Amino acid sequence: MSSPETQPGFLLLEDGTLFHGRYLGGAEPTVAEVVFTTSMTGYQETFTDPSYDGQIVVMTAPMIGNYGINADDPESARAQVSGIVVRELSPTFSNWRATGDLAGWLAQQRIPILTGIDTRALTRHLRSGGVLRGVLGAGELPGDAARAALEACPSMEGLDLASGISTGRSYAWGNPRAPFHIVAYDFGIKRNILRLFEASNCRVTVVPARTTAEAALALKPDGVFLSNGPGDPAAIAYAPATIRAIAAAKVPIFGICLGHQLLALSFGARTVKMPFGHRGGNHPVRELETGRILITAQNHGFAVEGSEAGIPGAPDLVATHVNCNDGTLEGLRHLALPVFGVQYHPEAAPGPHDARPLFPRYLKMVAEQAG
Repeated sequence: MSSPETQPGFLLLEDGTLFHGRYLGGAEPTVAEVVFTTSMTGYQETFTDPSYDGQIVVMTAPMIGNYGINADDPESARAQVSGIVVRELSPTFSNWRATGDLAGWLAQQRIPILTGIDTRALTRHLRSGGVLRGVLGAGELPGDAARAALEACPSMEGLDLASGISTGRSYAWGNPRAPFHIVAYDFGIKRNILRLFEASNCRVTVVPARTTAEAALALKPDGVFLSNGPGDPAAIAYAPATIRAIAAAKVPIFGICLGHQLLALSFGARTVKMPFGHRGGNHPVRELETGRILITAQNHGFAVEGSEAGIPGAPDLVATHVNCNDGTLEGLRHLALPVFGVQYHPEAAPGPHDARPLFPRYLKMVAEQAG
């Protein structure tokens, strides 16, 4: 896989801030919300994570691409990001698992990338003022087409992106003779979630985001999982009634990221857009019951309103985890039903793995309920 040649390029933010670099991509400008992630490794997992749909991702690690790409690590069947901004794109790669170089893979996937950017300055700008819409393109300066595309780019608030990225039909994952059956709602599910359920002796039926409670329960699940995904959770108006009906049947429910937010909305809580979100593999979270600090991977731009003291509008929910940096809600559970969710990613690949025990904790709940 040969790396394509770069040309002059730019990133223009909606507040008028302009960055110049070297561009690899098509002739048409690319517009999306511009966000940053602090992960030091795992760029292939990042670029294939469906939760990044509709976003241009700024990598704060200074060099990207040094270990190439492979066929084992993707979190979905294709690249999901709208574009990528990096300080330095490695011209070579070295790893025994590598099957090719990052630049060539991105070209195949039709994902534009801007290199040679002061990503520290760009990240500080986004962290200070909040994430912004931006346009990536070729050339020294943005032309009228790029500016018009940026002007027309919708805000992330109010967007239901999960419906568009969800699977179109149900499919099975794992050993069909496994003792536990999990029905997983695909709002943008990551493959490592499915791998971990399989490793925990579960078979999984992945269903489309709009699957009704009746259809899900007809599959006779031992548990229901609500996946991560992109967009504004409040825009997924069809999900809360479904989740409440499944919970009323006392089927154990586990939600991650967007799934956690949808659980909260289902029981009366509210979600809000964060200034710049949490994205990366180094976010400290405190488990309220034990006081233990977990280092977690996160990728979200919305959060559930609430704190250690409680969750407004949701008297049946209690906080279980909070973010050590800003106090935002990172976990919740239902007081009477076998239902819980976390904002962070316990399945994180390549890591950290501090929160991975949440999977056996959920399966213990499933086993007890199956009883």
